[in-house]
Amino acid sequence: MPVYTYICNECGEKFDLLVGVTAQQEALKCKKCGSKNIKKAIGSFNVGTGGGRSGGSGSSCPTGTCPLA
Repeated sequence: MPVYTYICNECGEKFDLLVGVTAQQEALKCKKCGSKNIKKAIGSFNVGTGGGRSGGSGSSCPTGTCPLA
């Protein structure tokens, strides 16, 4: 299930909710004031190259002998 960031239109609280694919919109409410007047915030995301390995000295495995996940 994805985690989305929401902003309450009533109190301004910014919070994260774990939302199921079939979640009912009325079940979503502000964690601080309980208002259902919330909106989904636009979040950032990471775009990878799809290569999996970057090679060179910038590897996350400093010894070079780590197994591939």
